[in-house]
Amino acid sequence: MSELHAVYAFVVAFAVATALTPLTARFARRVGAVDQPKARGLGRESTPLLGGLAIFAGALVAGLLFIETTSRTQDRFVGILIGAALITLVGALDDRFDLHPAVKLLGQVAAAIVPVAFGVEATNITLPFVGPIDFGSLGGPITVVGLVAMMNVVNFSDGVDGLAAGVCAIAAIAFSIIAFDLERSHAAILAACTAGAAAGFLVHNFPPASIYMGDCGANLLGFLLGCIAVEGAVKTQAVLALVIPLVVLAVPFLDTTFVVLKRMKYGRPVYLADDNHFHHRFSRIGFSQRRTVLYLYAWTACLAGLALAVRFVPYSDNHGHLHAGWTAVMVVLFLLVVLASVYLVYVLEILKFRRFVRTREPGRSEAEVDAEVRRSLETGEFEAVSRP
Repeated sequence: MSELHAVYAFVVAFAVATALTPLTARFARRVGAVDQPKARGLGRESTPLLGGLAIFAGALVAGLLFIETTSRTQDRFVGILIGAALITLVGALDDRFDLHPAVKLLGQVAAAIVPVAFGVEATNITLPFVGPIDFGSLGGPITVVGLVAMMNVVNFSDGVDGLAAGVCAIAAIAFSIIAFDLERSHAAILAACTAGAAAGFLVHNFPPASIYMGDCGANLLGFLLGCIAVEGAVKTQAVLALVIPLVVLAVPFLDTTFVVLKRMKYGRPVYLADDNHFHHRFSRIGFSQRRTVLYLYAWTACLAGLALAVRFVPYSDNHGHLHAGWTAVMVVLFLLVVLASVYLVYVLEILKFRRFVRTREPGRSEAEVDAEVRRSLETGEFEAVSRP
């Protein structure tokens, strides 16, 4: 029955978010929450923000209708709703008034503290080959840091039409399936609400977008996914409970790690936006926005599929003994995902850029072409590529 409620929750959240997004766009224009084209951005015209308000409404309505709480989960659910409302408000204010980074971080911390205070806390985890690890009194602070990190991961990766909404919808669906398997139905249905709301917003946000989710939407989705991960997987005794969320969300995590390290390498503040994200790099090698997000959706889906396989493929008896056949299947799946990842972040750029260099300057030698490719990969700076 709970699985059916998850389907209903997805549909209701989708419908509410789809219906309210155009109204949110008109409200954003009226209050002046409009994003203007930037040199580093991929947008070409002014676009209203505050799409996160529609996402929040969709998730809220569906959650109130279909999440059945118990005496143990009621307080945690209330804490998640209050925290979600708070981070949506902070994000909306940032979309309108461009808050100082320190103020935004303070708002994120405050929003993360709320659910933790209500019991959404990872007090221990169980890791393969290591066993259970008890955080003790550090569980609360660690969870707050994790939730803030999730908000920023999604926020950092929200730089092209449809990317964050689609990636978060795929991740939330995977979390929902895993949470049901771990008998965390409240987290599973919340994940379905999140997926439905993100997908409903995506109807208006898929390239070319008529509205952006803004900081209120990106922070909200990161907050919800973080809470879902804690409630649906991390806060269990299941082995790989921490690994699975990291695999599902590997694309935005890798993207954020890459750009943060890049900024640190060149002495730039980590909170200042730039054009070194995956979607910018795809754009520089000639990909359209639609092709970029579809490739990143596919990559996310591959990783989510691997996480589901880790959970459901019976490759082990949970007592240290592996089943040869199923272990071989897992190895093949893992290698396929690794190959797909290598293709997207490395081989694809080299091949595309090498072809571009040859086309632009056909007289150059192979050694000169290789030298320019190496220089561009080391610096992350590619000249704009246009399709013929």
